Amino acid sequence: MSWIDTHVHLDAPEFDADRPQVVARAQAAGVPMLVLPAILAKHFDTVRQLAHEHGLAYALGIHPLYVGQAADDELDQLAEHLRRHAGDPRLVAVGEIGLDLFVPGLDLARQEHFYAAQLKLARDAGLPVIVHVRRSADLLLKHLRRIEGLGGIVHAFNGSDAQARQFIDRGFRLGFGGAMTFERARQIRHLAASVPDHVPVLETDAPDIPPHWLYRTAEARAQGEATGRNEPAELPRIAQTLAELRGWTLEETARRTADNARAALPRLAALAA
Repeated sequence: MSWIDTHVHLDAPEFDADRPQVVARAQAAGVPMLVLPAILAKHFDTVRQLAHEHGLAYALGIHPLYVGQAADDELDQLAEHLRRHAGDPRLVAVGEIGLDLFVPGLDLARQEHFYAAQLKLARDAGLPVIVHVRRSADLLLKHLRRIEGLGGIVHAFNGSDAQARQFIDRGFRLGFGGAMTFERARQIRHLAASVPDHVPVLETDAPDIPPHWLYRTAEARAQGEATGRNEPAELPRIAQTLAELRGWTLEETARRTADNARAALPRLAALAA
């Protein structure tokens, strides 16, 4: 079986000590293809270099949690990188972009400005988008309605059935990862079980969103036991939850989610056959 992890922050400092080993463990676990989304312009070259070094895929974008740190010219930098690397087959999307209404103190107007501008850049580049959503589905959809023809992946979706349907109707796939493994995540598990077969894709968001077997309680963290770092090698075990929820075999889960990932990010087809 061959899996696709559609969301890995391989450039994160948590991987500085053993990045090649992280990729090797993923490959040994049957996860040869990872998609590496950027979060700021200063990371664009890094994710591109990592993708080429390890035979992976990457996306370029400015994350909503970091727009406060972003320089005013970062959208111009993104446009230039998209032009410069337009022919790069490993550049598969614009992302990670979106809106976050969960974290307090963020400038929503600046988030919307960056999100809307990046949607237009993706449209002009002919690329899908990888979208960050936290309590922001309706506002994300509002902007998407203004730009026809965009699709991609809604990362770590945890909205309502109606919101899910609106993204699906616009051609988006929904990303499911470690959060799905927690029994208390009832809405995520409901969505994972009930969306149409062509919708689910798998992701780890490594090093973040650990599955339940890596999670540490607040008490454990207070005692100095760190939250377990997530890795793309965990994807097949995470996928077992999706298989159980949908009544699929693991083989069927691997095939369907990989097909869905290639449909969402068409350039993956030439990279992850």
